[in-house]
Amino acid sequence: MTRVSGASRDTPRTDRRGKGPGGGRALGVLIADDEPLARQALRDYVDEEPGLVVLGVAEDGPRAAERIDALRPDVVFLDVRMPGLSGLEVLDRIDHRPAIVFTTAYERFAVAAFELGAVDYLLKPFGRERFREAVRRTQALVDGGSAADGVARARQALRRSTPLERIFVRDGERFLPIETADITRVEASGDYARVHASGASHLLPVTLAELEERLDGARFVRVHRSHIVNLAAVREVRREDERRLRVVLRDGSEVVASRSGSTRLRERF
Repeated sequence: MTRVSGASRDTPRTDRRGKGPGGGRALGVLIADDEPLARQALRDYVDEEPGLVVLGVAEDGPRAAERIDALRPDVVFLDVRMPGLSGLEVLDRIDHRPAIVFTTAYERFAVAAFELGAVDYLLKPFGRERFREAVRRTQALVDGGSAADGVARARQALRRSTPLERIFVRDGERFLPIETADITRVEASGDYARVHASGASHLLPVTLAELEERLDGARFVRVHRSHIVNLAAVREVRREDERRLRVVLRDGSEVVASRSGSTRLRERF
């Protein structure tokens, strides 16, 4: 039986949101996840945040859809895959428009979630710092009045199998769109991907491999395990040695392709 938090954990908490750390109304949260450990982690993390309060918990898709419309939370931590209804199907059923933070064990959903700009994602297993980062982003969107757009954009992204046309990058408390056609190159930076576009670079909280899966393979080529280049941004290709090529890009940067990457370039050119 699904338990809903409140004065007791079995009673819905519909209007007891209290005050946030700045004196404003605390954000009401609904947790929708079929994994007990993930639910408990989220509940514990939410309880530690003075600006958040758990309104309810759902262990499957149908209960999640029902409780979102009944409790009208500000934020929903929504598992992408749940019994009964998937996260996408939940979004198709609800009338309420909360901010959405996806929770998922499947990395391929991460880029789709971040692409939205109006939502974030937590890749399981996640820790306190990653949770707090998602909360900060979500709080900024709620305060800016743009969180409600997230449901429609989430539906679109989770259905999408075509290559990305744009990504969203964080600039302070804002999310800015970048057309993928404007990307010159992408490089790995630990577990992140650094996107170079229009003379600036932006760090995305996704791996290079995740981003590669969503980029247009006809336009973008993995020339090294740490580098992807946009063929339209290539100014020239020079021979580095007998097996490798050096790629000179229109922004003046250069990348030495690996042997396998050089082979892929030769096939393209």
